[in-house]
Amino acid sequence: MLEISRNEIKSRLGFDNPWWQEGVTVERRFREMPRRSYFEPFFRLATDRTINRAVVLMGPRRVGKTVMVFQAIQKLIETGIPGTSILYLSLETPIYTGLSLEQILHLFQEHNDHQRDDYLLIWFDEIQYLKNWEVHLKSLVDSYPHYKFIATGSAAAALRLKSQESGAGRFSDFLLPPLTFAEYINFIGLDDEFAIDQDQHYQAKDIEQINLEFVNYLNYGGYPEAVFSETVQSDSSRYIRSDIIDKVLLRDLPSLYGIGDIQELNRLFNTIAYNTGNEVTLENLSKSSGVAKNTLKRYIEYLEAAFLIQRVHRIDENAQHFKRATSFKVYLTNPAMRSALFGYTAADSPAMGALTETAMFSQWLHSSDVNHLHYARWKEGEVDMICLESFSQKPLWCLEVKWSDRVVANHAEINGLLKFLTIHGSQMQQEPIVTTKTIRHHFPVQGFPIKFVPSAELVYTIGKKNLSSIFLTS
Repeated sequence: MLEISRNEIKSRLGFDNPWWQEGVTVERRFREMPRRSYFEPFFRLATDRTINRAVVLMGPRRVGKTVMVFQAIQKLIETGIPGTSILYLSLETPIYTGLSLEQILHLFQEHNDHQRDDYLLIWFDEIQYLKNWEVHLKSLVDSYPHYKFIATGSAAAALRLKSQESGAGRFSDFLLPPLTFAEYINFIGLDDEFAIDQDQHYQAKDIEQINLEFVNYLNYGGYPEAVFSETVQSDSSRYIRSDIIDKVLLRDLPSLYGIGDIQELNRLFNTIAYNTGNEVTLENLSKSSGVAKNTLKRYIEYLEAAFLIQRVHRIDENAQHFKRATSFKVYLTNPAMRSALFGYTAADSPAMGALTETAMFSQWLHSSDVNHLHYARWKEGEVDMICLESFSQKPLWCLEVKWSDRVVANHAEINGLLKFLTIHGSQMQQEPIVTTKTIRHHFPVQGFPIKFVPSAELVYTIGKKNLSSIFLTS
């Protein structure tokens, strides 16, 4: 039986790393794509030589991880790092199958005559396809302290779990979420259409125009490539479903977790996607998808690991957790996946409320606050989003999401919020917010100061503030 030779592997490494040739840089298509707002904090982390740690860049498919890697390589070359000191390889490439990371590294060292104390930057793309990757990567970090190792992967939760278990003190995680609304607005050149107010909230100069773009964002805007491609926008179902959702459901998850019944997993995901932003129970999900409860629990964990969904847990009117959690909310990490599966969502669609809430939630995905987000539901009412303080578990702020201006005059629609405020309003750090479609207002309701804010403005503000905090803390 024929085996792949060392020369063939070296030849492929040269193909994947054209910057090893003098005067050659990263492909123009990567250089010309606009950088995500996460690029600078990621680049600083990826090139930090003060600590001996590998960087693990995590996130779902098609959010720009590989593009950001190539843009980082381009910046390294521009700052004077020799191209021959940079190794990039994708572990999805068949020729590398069966090779350990150290074997590939040795070929790189041999090809470019590198020594153990040289400063090299090693980029492993889609590392989750290597079995026990975390053990291999930790060994390299320990063995080659002068080298900087950066890995990317699409099974974010699984990667994070393994990096925390096996790479404690050796890995630094960096999460790249789907495109935020603030990034989308920046990409299409409409940042000047927002002005910041005295409360550090962003206000749209023309809310009707921004709402049109918000609807576009919900339908395809979470994917950077889709923002610039009319082909993708006109057929987002084909692009997003076949190239992102189906690859994860039909290939990634079965190969990572040994799933036998792919159609069963697919039915469950369709059910969850249709109900994004709504409360579900294991019982109802089992009935709707036809998946047994025990299997269902595993599948939900897998879908979270692939960064397709995220669960949010329920509290009661006293902000207490339930000892037996039988229900929870589920959100797509990118609202555009729902439109890809079930068709374009128009501004007047009944699904807009749930999709707006999904978009609101997704802006927190990179923030540590996402772990403290909950919703409240009890016999007499509910509140869409509540952030609990990590130590005391007391509510810091609460939010009710609406895609309608009717709520400004009809306060019966926020009875649950008002009842929650009678218990917790005095201890909250921020004024409660109710979102609308176009109206911006601020007045007391039953003695509680309520901020009414257009949904698109708040989604933009959340994304903008979370990005700013990353720049400050990274």
